[in-house]
Amino acid sequence: MPQLTDQGAIDEDERERTGTWMTPAEYGASRAAVWTAAVVLVTDTRGRILVQSVDYRADRLLPGGAVDAGEAPSEAAARELREELGVDGRYPRGLAVDWIPADTPGFPPEMRFPGEILHVYDGGTWTPDRIEAVRLPAQEITGIHFAEPADLPDLMDPGDARRALSALRARVNGSGAALLEDGRPTAPTALDRLGVLRTRRIPLHGAWHPGPVPERLAVQDLSAWLFAPDGRVLLLISRATGAAHLPPPTAGSTQDAAPLGYRHGERGVHARTAARLTGLPPGADPEYARLLATPEQIRELSDWGRAGDDELAAVHGARTLLGLPVPTRTPPTELT
Repeated sequence: MPQLTDQGAIDEDERERTGTWMTPAEYGASRAAVWTAAVVLVTDTRGRILVQSVDYRADRLLPGGAVDAGEAPSEAAARELREELGVDGRYPRGLAVDWIPADTPGFPPEMRFPGEILHVYDGGTWTPDRIEAVRLPAQEITGIHFAEPADLPDLMDPGDARRALSALRARVNGSGAALLEDGRPTAPTALDRLGVLRTRRIPLHGAWHPGPVPERLAVQDLSAWLFAPDGRVLLLISRATGAAHLPPPTAGSTQDAAPLGYRHGERGVHARTAARLTGLPPGADPEYARLLATPEQIRELSDWGRAGDDELAAVHGARTLLGLPVPTRTPPTELT
């Protein structure tokens, strides 16, 4: 930073001197000006993202808006949700900070858009009761709905969609706010590199039943919760689609395998086993990336409906029986 000095203290010798001396007025004039805004990412219990329709543009938006003069971004986020949705709350946890360049398309020249720093805050998961409590204002906000993450590029401005998906992946990662430039992470994680959530999740909403599948029911597919020694589990990500899958029981060497439960719904019977993962074959299927993630992270990347919580409870019970630790949430680790 250039050294500043009081205007009245500069003598003629200093005015003639070359270097980095600047008056406060000169230094202030040299600084770049940008706008500041804050939005909030809210999901429902199925992991869909709240977007709102507005009366001044066709694209959908996350709730939020401009930060007023002298206002902290987190205060702006709370104020905007109160004004736009009639919901009181505090949103201290940041998911992303995005730099939006001045040459971003869509801004009229007369607006003289200087660029923007936009903060994305975590609004959490809203229950049906809280969603029912939303009250829209008489103007500006014309409606809300919850969108599948993969549908955001069709509903939003491209930069807004990139930002929302990057913020959602940052929430799943659980390692703090992501730094973005025009919606793209400056330090992409495995979820970013693989484009997780860029395609629609397969809904699997059948009721959860613990234990083995009855003989009278035909199993449509069998997958497994395979536990690493640190309590995390194996997750497969399709390189072509970014879709998240639990692996088959044969994805690695295992011990102590046992039936965990099954789902029985419109899509048939989907059975799950649980086992201790003792080794991985070196020749992995090149179509899939192999990651280690916490069970909660896998739950958040899936569309399992209300029964997903029942399955997650069964997974934790199996982990306890295997004598494995509770895993710490960190960004999923890709295995080479």
